Amino acid sequence: MSESLVSFVTGLVEGAPAQFWWLLGGLFGLLALASAIGAFLGRGGRGGATVANLNARIRAWWWMVVVLCACFLVGPLATIAVFALTSFLALREFVTLTPTRRGDHAVLLLCFWVAVPLQYWLVYDGWYGLFAIAIPVYGFLLLPAVSALSGDTGQFLERNTKIQWGLMLTVYCISHAPALLMLQIPGFEGRGLLLLLFLLIVVQLSDVLQYVFGKLFGRHLLAPKVSPSKTVEGLVGGGLAATGVGAALWWITPFTPLQAGALAALIVLCGFLGGLALSAVKRSLGAKDWGVMIEGHGGMLDRMDSVCFAAPVFFHIVRYFFT
Repeated sequence: MSESLVSFVTGLVEGAPAQFWWLLGGLFGLLALASAIGAFLGRGGRGGATVANLNARIRAWWWMVVVLCACFLVGPLATIAVFALTSFLALREFVTLTPTRRGDHAVLLLCFWVAVPLQYWLVYDGWYGLFAIAIPVYGFLLLPAVSALSGDTGQFLERNTKIQWGLMLTVYCISHAPALLMLQIPGFEGRGLLLLLFLLIVVQLSDVLQYVFGKLFGRHLLAPKVSPSKTVEGLVGGGLAATGVGAALWWITPFTPLQAGALAALIVLCGFLGGLALSAVKRSLGAKDWGVMIEGHGGMLDRMDSVCFAAPVFFHIVRYFFT
């Protein structure tokens, strides 16, 4: 191995907080245990569709954790770039399921090739003032004006509402996750990636645990016409378990155990509402998933629906009370 490569790897290792390595070891240990359990349950083709789906989710989680950890090690730019790509793909899925017209082409061009890179450049630059209003103010005013210039007035309000809401969800809301890197919390400088990990672990673990608790103990459906798999038992059991994990992770955050637990509960609630709202959108469009990009998980937006609602709330609560 060349000296330059050794220096690069050494820099990555030394640049990451010590808490990151403990957390990384725990994540890989948990995934290894999950893989072993999944292999045991599914041996010889037994276990049926539920176990097969579980194993597909575990395999997808391996890839997602590896990619995210690699990005965290390389630095903020790589992390922001991955989330920018995530927003781009999620927006594409949203637009694919919500058909547009020829008169929307210029607006979509602005969304994909101006709004996405601009929003994430503002995250990288740390320009909070413009980051917070670029899409909900300037995008809100500009996009329907450009649409009107096309001369296509057919279903004008419906078309522009869908595009603007899709842009808000997939770009503006998701961008608040890597925006945690820009927060300057006294005594916690340079460790924003741990806040991002805290958010992602709690929100995604909540999804998994709600699924598991729902399968094991679910009896009372929450919203059967919207999401037949969501149950009261799944929400309560999975939500409490994820909140407990969040409280236990206080040591990677600037929060006390009580504050970490309270914020984890808020993340769980917002994530649940995000999943429910986007499930309602899918049902209204007659679709089961937003896409097929991630085995066992559906599309990119199926994995990020909880983050869409949880990330901005978590970001602004932390910014208001801790910076």
